[in-house]
Amino acid sequence: MAEGEVRTLDIVALGHRGDGVARGAIHVPFALPGERVSAFLDGDRARLVEILTPAPERAAPICRYFADCGGCAAQHMSAALYAEWKRGIVARALRLAGVEAEVGLLIDAHGEGRRRATFHARFNGEDAAVGYMRARAHKIVAIDSCPILAPSMAKALPSARDIANRMAKLGKPLDIAITATLGGLDVDIRGAGAPDAALRAALIGAAERLDLARLSNHGEILVERRAPKIAMGASEVTPPPGGFLQATAEAERLIAALADKALAGGRIADLFCGVGAFALRLAERRAIHAVDADGGALAALQRAAGETLRLRPISREERDLFQRPLTRQELKRVNAVLFDPPRAGAAAQTAEIAASGVPSVVAVSCNPATFARDARILVDGGYRLVSVAPIDQFRFSPHVEIVGAFSRAKAAKRAKRILG
Repeated sequence: MAEGEVRTLDIVALGHRGDGVARGAIHVPFALPGERVSAFLDGDRARLVEILTPAPERAAPICRYFADCGGCAAQHMSAALYAEWKRGIVARALRLAGVEAEVGLLIDAHGEGRRRATFHARFNGEDAAVGYMRARAHKIVAIDSCPILAPSMAKALPSARDIANRMAKLGKPLDIAITATLGGLDVDIRGAGAPDAALRAALIGAAERLDLARLSNHGEILVERRAPKIAMGASEVTPPPGGFLQATAEAERLIAALADKALAGGRIADLFCGVGAFALRLAERRAIHAVDADGGALAALQRAAGETLRLRPISREERDLFQRPLTRQELKRVNAVLFDPPRAGAAAQTAEIAASGVPSVVAVSCNPATFARDARILVDGGYRLVSVAPIDQFRFSPHVEIVGAFSRAKAAKRAKRILG
């Protein structure tokens, strides 16, 4: 097939990004298996021109920006096809890593919707375009609404637009991260550099007018009108500006519940613990050793723990687990491990866990490929992957959260028989 021409294609599969895949490994965004389409060819990708024969699994998008905005990739799929596609992403990653495990059905964790979002602002003169990035492009799709956001984020877009307009004279691309908290919207601006006195005053005035809980610039708090607290079990945490949180409150609750069920009793090491989304919940019944490289996150965890009644002890350690993972000897002091690393996974730390003999391990990940790699390390170290739960908190996107439970119980019994 020649590039730059319109051809008729039969779609035979779904790719991991949600693209339809035609014979010859040609990817056609927004096409579905079983469909015949006409598409404009561009190398191994194609631009959908027309759906000639629609699949029964095709659904009507819920957002008028779909197929233009890059935030969602899968609003055109039926619920059944969507669930199997996302489950398949996890199953395929494990299969490629040589890990045998039954992947459970996709669990809906959208809840009320996304409680946090990052809006991008770009400027043409003093006119600000505020929205999400276009799919596979560096252009902004300016939007007025987003149906996957929680009701508590209703004022997020107008607030981002107001702030961007006040910073238009800088002419710099901005990222405006907004989180819905118990105290109101928490906003952190990135990309502007340090504001001068006039701009700082204007931004503080905007925070007052917009009724923001907190406004920060590159992590520096400009004004905190109310504490931007997040409920985590029985605790309330004030994260540092721009601090990491799970995308939906329901996903955070569900992951913690799955971990609580899977982990052995006794003392737990919570690695890459952040502000304590899991540690604070697990500490209602177990002692916790919480480890993270982010001192601000650990300080927030410490304050929340000190303000919560009837928690078991939570010890804290500031430590870069990529450069200095907890050793197998140190891990012998705990009865179970929970780890939730960034997208890069935690190969070095996983190797120490695998060698430690800790009876039970729960791995949480937003990246199927690195989850599968780390799972392979644990399996090679004598663990069995007991369960794999794909969690859907990133609705309509290719992203999927994973909770994997590992156990050494059978390996330990086998070793005991061999050694007599």
